[in-house]
Amino acid sequence: MHALAAVRREIVLRDSCGGRKYLREFTQAFRQYEKALSPEAVDQKINEANIVLIGDYHALAASPRYAASVIEKVSAKRSVVLCLEAVLSRDQGIVESWWRREIGEEELRKRLRFDREWGYEWQPSYDLLSAARDHAEAIYGLDCMPRDDMRRIRSRDRHAAAKVGEARREHPDAAIVVLFGESHLAPEHLPKLIRQNLPDESLLTILQNVDTLYWQAVGEDAAAASIGPDTICVFNSSPLEKYESYRLCLERWNGDDQTDFAPAVYNVIFSLARALGFRLDSPHNGTQPKYLADSLPEVVSVESEDGNPSTLMGECARITRAIETGCRYVPDTNQFFIREFNMPQVAAEAARFLYHVCHGLGASGNSNLSIASNTLAHFGSRLLCPEPTQVHCENDAGEELYQSYIAGRTPRSTVRRMFLRG
Repeated sequence: MHALAAVRREIVLRDSCGGRKYLREFTQAFRQYEKALSPEAVDQKINEANIVLIGDYHALAASPRYAASVIEKVSAKRSVVLCLEAVLSRDQGIVESWWRREIGEEELRKRLRFDREWGYEWQPSYDLLSAARDHAEAIYGLDCMPRDDMRRIRSRDRHAAAKVGEARREHPDAAIVVLFGESHLAPEHLPKLIRQNLPDESLLTILQNVDTLYWQAVGEDAAAASIGPDTICVFNSSPLEKYESYRLCLERWNGDDQTDFAPAVYNVIFSLARALGFRLDSPHNGTQPKYLADSLPEVVSVESEDGNPSTLMGECARITRAIETGCRYVPDTNQFFIREFNMPQVAAEAARFLYHVCHGLGASGNSNLSIASNTLAHFGSRLLCPEPTQVHCENDAGEELYQSYIAGRTPRSTVRRMFLRG
């Protein structure tokens, strides 16, 4: 919670739109849920709906990836159409040229003016478009200008609802999957307008990772929850991951040539340390790691999966090429290599760093330390990202420790001693 609060404060200072009435209407609409839902129950609700509205937290790659997974599942049972906010309706012809494979990825990105008009990461959106081209009947852009004027945001809702109506007339038997910004999915916003335009259609709204609902769901270990007969929320990312992703977007928009992951990584390390009761300024090892704040790792941003920046040589360059999961902490050099910010993975490697700094950074060659490091890496990932997920540190002992901790059988002091003594 310390880390989340820090990121949210920074976002509020840099983003002046948070207090708008339109955004408050979304926040106030979803305060609690009725019951937890199993993945099978979620699939059933999706299959029964004619139109599925999915909330998109634009800066978070998991949002469009979830929409892609819905399209793939639905297409196995019926035809499906994708409608999305990220593409302007005026550019429909460009998307159709790409659909017919007349143009490639780079030309599509350039002609859509994606980086200027949308501004969020390209790859998650392109993965969604590709999934739709593979599994759907058509793709339709829903949005219109002006995008940056909150006073006109309701007119964009009316435009999007009209375009969904056009898609229905073109594809009368298809399921329509709509990916649109989460704040547009308050009951009185886009869902109401679509119902007015298409009163005979069954409509399902799927929110993703709403903060207040997320913290309620953690206690039930719920992957999804029902908010009423036609609205659910799925949980696939933590609030900390959401807001760190947005902060990184703000950083890019403010003109930084290369994303600086260091503040995000340090924020996660400090959050985990505080959760375990570790001080940042203890002068000795024992019940606390020695001068934790002075032992923070160097955070090295890797530009791509095969990245080999000119500043990295030899062994460091080899390590960067080995990063398949997005990040890796290397205790021998006390460096944190990161290609992309994936919260469960960053949390796991942050726990690994914390464990090694508790034992002294020169002791990493001990095989017993390595086993305990894997266990606590998994524990740390689950502690900061309670939603079930597949992470690279999958570890039965770590999962058992986490379940015992949240059940109250293993106290925090015991976990802290495990970091300090193995």
